[in-house]
Amino acid sequence: MTTDAPDDETLTRAGLSPARTGRVLLIACGALAREILALRDANGWSHLDLHCLPAILHNHPDRIPEAVRAAVAEHGADYDSVHVVYADCGTGGRLAEVCRDLGVEMVAGPHCYAFFEGNAAFAARAEEEFTAFYLTDFLVRQFDAFVWKPLGLDRHPELRDAYFGHYDTLVYQAQTDDPALTEKARDCAARLGLAFERRFTGYGELETALRDWASR
Repeated sequence: MTTDAPDDETLTRAGLSPARTGRVLLIACGALAREILALRDANGWSHLDLHCLPAILHNHPDRIPEAVRAAVAEHGADYDSVHVVYADCGTGGRLAEVCRDLGVEMVAGPHCYAFFEGNAAFAARAEEEFTAFYLTDFLVRQFDAFVWKPLGLDRHPELRDAYFGHYDTLVYQAQTDDPALTEKARDCAARLGLAFERRFTGYGELETALRDWASR
């Protein structure tokens, strides 16, 4: 089974409803839909079904825990098991508490930047990279919707220093080898006045977690 992900705007604002064709449900951030579907299809994990919450919750992490709770309540009874494809993602431990309450597992790590690179490797770099601003494939494609416009930089470019004055580098964590996306990421760095670094991560520990859950 091969499944095309919805367009980025749909994933940003609406997410993705489950197909109700598998026995294991993944409740995920819409920003991870393409990666999850690519891994599922490449590995023949047809028993995994995917439900994505709107990716724009990335900008409102306080809303993620209860959105996950509501999704488990709505869909969980239809599946043998449920797994949450979020890391902490700025919830301050609240998402982990909700997952413990519900008896469901989530991806380990503070955020997707860490699990794409590998949590241990990301943590080892943290002290030297506290001035780095990270983007993934999805966030490069949706840079205007997630960064430029929400921060008002489209209307008030003079705010750039207030938001990004303490950064010196934009690190593009590439999940795929896409020259056009790399150039877009380079342009994002230029717009923010930051040095540019591309770091190929592939799917990192997202793949590890999905492989574990798919094998049970």
